[in-house]
Amino acid sequence: MPNMNEILAVILGGGQGKRLYPLTAERAKPAVPIAGKYRLIDIPISNCINSNIFHISVLTQFMSVSLHRHISRTYNFDPFHQGWVQIWAAEQTMDHADWYQGTADAVRKQLMEIQSTRKEDVLILAGDHLYRMDYKEMAEFHYDHNADITVAVQPVPKDEASRFGILKRDADGRITSFAEKPKDPEVLANLVSRDDPEKPYLGSMGIYLFKTKVLIDILRQSRGTEHLDDFGGDIIPYFIKNGSRVFGYNFEGYWRDIGTIRSFYETNLELTTEDAKFDFYDPDNPIFTHPRFLPGSKVMGCMMKDVLLTDGCTIITSQIEHSVIGLRSQIGSNSKIKDSIIMGADFYGLDKHGAPLGIGQNCDIEGAIIDKNASLGDGVVIKPFPRDKDVDHALYKVRQGIVVVPKSTTIPAGTIIEP
Repeated sequence: MPNMNEILAVILGGGQGKRLYPLTAERAKPAVPIAGKYRLIDIPISNCINSNIFHISVLTQFMSVSLHRHISRTYNFDPFHQGWVQIWAAEQTMDHADWYQGTADAVRKQLMEIQSTRKEDVLILAGDHLYRMDYKEMAEFHYDHNADITVAVQPVPKDEASRFGILKRDADGRITSFAEKPKDPEVLANLVSRDDPEKPYLGSMGIYLFKTKVLIDILRQSRGTEHLDDFGGDIIPYFIKNGSRVFGYNFEGYWRDIGTIRSFYETNLELTTEDAKFDFYDPDNPIFTHPRFLPGSKVMGCMMKDVLLTDGCTIITSQIEHSVIGLRSQIGSNSKIKDSIIMGADFYGLDKHGAPLGIGQNCDIEGAIIDKNASLGDGVVIKPFPRDKDVDHALYKVRQGIVVVPKSTTIPAGTIIEP
């Protein structure tokens, strides 16, 4: 049986998060709110804690202040517990004058910290996925196969193969070939692994368990010679090519890559339905977050259907359907909200222009993401755009047909946003 105390978890904080812009205009990707009250970083940290992995580091670089604040306020073990959640921020040193150049390069620049933990294995995780996973089962697979590297894998639909690292395994589970985000039909044809016309491929989940010595050796060896800067594009193919013991661990549960505005939007709205595939209501494996002491939400004379409602909200005589209503949301009377994500606010009161935070009266909002601390005046109308439409406007952005009102934006009363 693996000793989970001998595993160090390293969570990658991500780069600029361009595909999630404008939600990443003022925050790192793992700091983006999800499900009304959580942040994306809460998912991998909670999975680690629930798997008895208590030595966790988060590598950060881009727009990381709010992420640092959230982690430092939330994840503090008591003085009698040896665990910790540390932030390993990008830094310039005598050896490294540049910033992280990729996922593997970020880990390379923290090798001294990794060595100082003296852990036998390193679990590499992404900070922008939604899933619940017991890493203990993956660790058992890793030890049973005496693997140098174990990659968590899942079936991938044919039309999404170009978004993932696609791999092929032999009968023992050993990975024999790997291609990062392949688009060439000939390459894809050689990577078919499953007798399933809908999901013929196996894709990497971006979850890697390394023997620490193997990881340190390759990152040191490639410094200044071969530029192995990315795990999916460089490191994993390198090890497979050189005959290392690289295995694929099947994960059958729910997993979503929150990499684009469309996937973020659809994943959040999936959580509002009765048959949601991911359940935050798991008492044995909870998702942790920053505790807030907010009053219960007041809902007066409203009609709601399939709504994920959080704490501290006030909603007056409005109709809300298939939507997420985030912390401290204030929604005025006679407003309609459908297929939308209202992220709420960090505080009660007025915005920088003196307008009330939240949604005004007689608004009609559909197919939108309203980021935190936004103020929408009375009578604002927002309608969805065609799925392939992108628009850059001073007050809003449209990405993949979804209208996004950026954080702390004021939309004047009577504004109409539609195709």
